[in-house]
Amino acid sequence: MSGLLHLAAALDRPGSFDAACYVELAQLAERGGFDFVTLDDSFARPGPDALAVLSRVAPATRRIGLVPTVSTTHTEPFRIQAAVATLDWASRGRAGWRIDVSTTEGEARLFGRRHAGPVDALWQEAGEVADVAARLWDSWEDGAEIRDVPSGRFLDRDRLHHVDFTGTGFSVKGPSTVSRPPQGHPVRVVDATEGRARSIAARYADVALVRAASPAQAAAVRRQLHEGAAGSGRNPGALRVLVSLIVDLGAGEHAAEPGHGGGGPRASAQGPLYRGGPVDLAELIAAWHAQGVTDGFHLIPVEPGRDLERLVNGTVALLQHRGLFRTFYPGSTLREHLGLSRPVSQYAVTGGTS
Repeated sequence: MSGLLHLAAALDRPGSFDAACYVELAQLAERGGFDFVTLDDSFARPGPDALAVLSRVAPATRRIGLVPTVSTTHTEPFRIQAAVATLDWASRGRAGWRIDVSTTEGEARLFGRRHAGPVDALWQEAGEVADVAARLWDSWEDGAEIRDVPSGRFLDRDRLHHVDFTGTGFSVKGPSTVSRPPQGHPVRVVDATEGRARSIAARYADVALVRAASPAQAAAVRRQLHEGAAGSGRNPGALRVLVSLIVDLGAGEHAAEPGHGGGGPRASAQGPLYRGGPVDLAELIAAWHAQGVTDGFHLIPVEPGRDLERLVNGTVALLQHRGLFRTFYPGSTLREHLGLSRPVSQYAVTGGTS
């Protein structure tokens, strides 16, 4: 495959509430040139709010993208888009949003408003939230803020729009309370490995994550995602597909354990697992990319403090030496890192509803 790899890293440290450790890990990933870092979140387990943590990381970093998981279930769509837009402003255009759903009755009881729904229905709702979020980000056209002191005009009301969206379980009038984010649309990320999530990723995601244990499996899912994107009227080339891979580099410089490297990682209950050294991991990444089955990798360290350092100083350095990965950030926003254009407000194009 032509072009440079895209690489992302997970910062997950279950149960850790120490903001300093997340800052340190994000800074390390930034030194390695990673496109973005993710931080998982769920109502099903205790832990800090991912979006709040990455808002703390934002001023301590300069280039790396910041992608928290935010569930669309039990969470108001208007508040989600405003929070993600705020992270984009706080990071000066480096925010993303990993879209997920909450499927258990235990999670539903935390809110007490409704019971857990069928997974397909929850993902349908997630797609609607992704849709209305984009509309709300567009509800302020570029240049809507005038801030003209002599005339006393703060806004150009002709560039502010109601979205008037009605979904299956919610409605939103708009406009947003946050002006249009620096990226236009913060980057939307979906784990497209299974079921209904794949069709939502094809229609709405900028980045799709796929847990694939072989190049053939990765290629098949990538092809399906591109077909789904085209069927939704999108340009398939604007969808980045990354293979999610759990990595355990505790073996240091040793070769990959049998079944963990070579043709593909070993399947595990949590997802495909690579266990071995950074050199063989670099070979695996380069081989899959050369076969054209993926645009890059989302790497999930088993022990972030240890494994991320070995990724940056070992695997990434080798990929850079081979000319497969960047040695510097050519731009300042996450969309620029991913080679994605900044969307024009749909209301500026169509005239919209005011």
